[in-house]
Amino acid sequence: MCGICGFMGDFEANDKKSLSVLKKMCDVMAHRGPDGEGQYVDEGIALGHRRLSLIDLEGGNQPMVRATGEKASAITSPALRADGTPCMTKTLSKKHGRYAIVFNGEIYNYRDLRVDLENDGWKFETQSDTETLLVGYLAWGQGVLDKIRGMFAFAIWDAEKKELFCARDFFGIKPFYYTVIKDEDKPSAFIFASEIKSILEHPSYDRKLNTEALDQYLCFQFSALPETFFKGIFKLEPGHCCVVRTDGSMTMRRYWRPEYRFNENRDMDKTVEAIHDAIRESVRYHNVADVEVGSFLSSGIDSSYMAACLAKENPDIETFTVGFSEYGNSKEARDEISWARELAQDLGIKNDSKHITEEEYWKVLPRVQWHMDEPSADPSAVALYFVDMIAAKKVKAVLSGEGADEFFGGYRIYQTPLANAKVGWVPKPLLKGAASFMKKHNLRGENYLTRASQSVEDWYYTNANAVAFDTKERNRIRGYAEELAQDIPTPQQITAPVYGEVSDLDETTRMQYVDLYFWLVGDILLKTDKMSMAHSLESRVPFMDKKVFALSCTIPTEQKITQSQTKIALRRAATRLIPLDWAEKEKLGFPVPVVGWLKQDRYYDLIKQWFTSDEAKLFCDINELVRLLDEHKESVRDNTRRIWIVYMFLMWYRIYFVDKSIPELPELD
Repeated sequence: MCGICGFMGDFEANDKKSLSVLKKMCDVMAHRGPDGEGQYVDEGIALGHRRLSLIDLEGGNQPMVRATGEKASAITSPALRADGTPCMTKTLSKKHGRYAIVFNGEIYNYRDLRVDLENDGWKFETQSDTETLLVGYLAWGQGVLDKIRGMFAFAIWDAEKKELFCARDFFGIKPFYYTVIKDEDKPSAFIFASEIKSILEHPSYDRKLNTEALDQYLCFQFSALPETFFKGIFKLEPGHCCVVRTDGSMTMRRYWRPEYRFNENRDMDKTVEAIHDAIRESVRYHNVADVEVGSFLSSGIDSSYMAACLAKENPDIETFTVGFSEYGNSKEARDEISWARELAQDLGIKNDSKHITEEEYWKVLPRVQWHMDEPSADPSAVALYFVDMIAAKKVKAVLSGEGADEFFGGYRIYQTPLANAKVGWVPKPLLKGAASFMKKHNLRGENYLTRASQSVEDWYYTNANAVAFDTKERNRIRGYAEELAQDIPTPQQITAPVYGEVSDLDETTRMQYVDLYFWLVGDILLKTDKMSMAHSLESRVPFMDKKVFALSCTIPTEQKITQSQTKIALRRAATRLIPLDWAEKEKLGFPVPVVGWLKQDRYYDLIKQWFTSDEAKLFCDINELVRLLDEHKESVRDNTRRIWIVYMFLMWYRIYFVDKSIPELPELD
């Protein structure tokens, strides 16, 4: 796991200004790679790397340079390891070789691919997955993307062709941001990095807010567009690659796309067996490292199953859990830590835990928003920050359970189409009229009838649409006049093209597919990457393996979801390693006690100051914001997530556009 950055432009190999800019771009994301630093500079190209060393600790330094595309060619690696001392930098240029790579992530099947390449005559100088990726590109070209198995974002420079090849992994586990500068007053440039804050260090980019991202964020609770909150900075989308040339041209290609082919002839027992085999194999591959790999452990099935699989490979594993003091002191409810300790004892593995205090949670919010790069309104991101913090004290890599819900049908909202089918015989206009009547008279069941009267494309755009602002609320909060509001795309318009790719599938599968493109990559995976890298920790996600997905997309919906249960086949597979009580536990998400906190005077007053601040007046109707607060405090309506969405944006905006500085790291226990 590392941080990569670089830029193309009109400069010479010995240009000191470009080297200075590259150094700043690397330094601002030093948290992604404290073990080493390296740079490659040549005419028109600069590549930078910060290293967190996990595989081939001595030989896998980057940028990695290979002399030619010949099979006997040797590599040269410029980065020197720090080993607790200040990182040393060595700069290479074209004279050292034709090809240079900077790579963030892990190629889990690199040993298998290396054998294939060696059998074909290719020579290797290191034991690293980076060299395997580079040699694989020389041998197979862009076809290497069809062969690798892992999480990745990388760039490979060809000094002869003057081309930069960039790619991001299948699901968007690793981030890749870029911008193209075409300004008459500034030199043209292509700039990329693992984090936006690195791009901001380049003098050719002028920091500007993208208000279109804000409009959609209010409905999605995360940055949902290809263009980020920074005008002109984009995300290379999952499953995409591009070639950038020094003449400023760019060719973008989608090299992989999820496809569902249900196996209706495989019974449940065989599906369960196939899942267990696939997960066990994926965990084995994700356990490949030259350092110890630990695992997160919560009360849910995903991390519990993951930890149990890893324990089969290594009984001495460390597991990590966090919970909240409020829940830990409660006699009525068990918190994450008590559940995790019980399971760890049952499995015979170690567990390290921490209760997050109320004060600690609020203290780290500015730091969390700085690390996230774009505003994130998911309260559990802060919990991730803390569990990553305690894990990083003992290991350099952990397994985490992200992706299981989207792959195997874990969210309760996926059951909605099954419930709607009960009234499928009723004409849609009649259902719509009944829903309108119930809403007018404040009767229960209005939401159910409204959804039943619509197609899934009309009402579902991500997991957040039940708690974020709907279109009317968004326009009211933003203070848009009716004629202006008509020009702002609705969330449904944003998701429509993705729905269109799977229009022939059942509604639940269409919901899962949309979540792969929006919720999973924009919320779940982003916070997983940014919070772990904040502590120089690699978070590995075995459920999000290409082969695991290849299996999951063959499982018919009825083997994943019923009206009474979610993740049916996965739960049955998990019972082979964890107790039935854990395998059948209802999904709750990570419980964060924000609901109650926002009703306390101290936090009500704090957020009211933010909601009436100069920043708030720039973007919102502050009377509407205060109304949200008052409704929540008086228990008229649970506005927790809506309040949090606005609060996190305002905090993020102040950090990146007002203060323009790194928030102070708070003292924590």
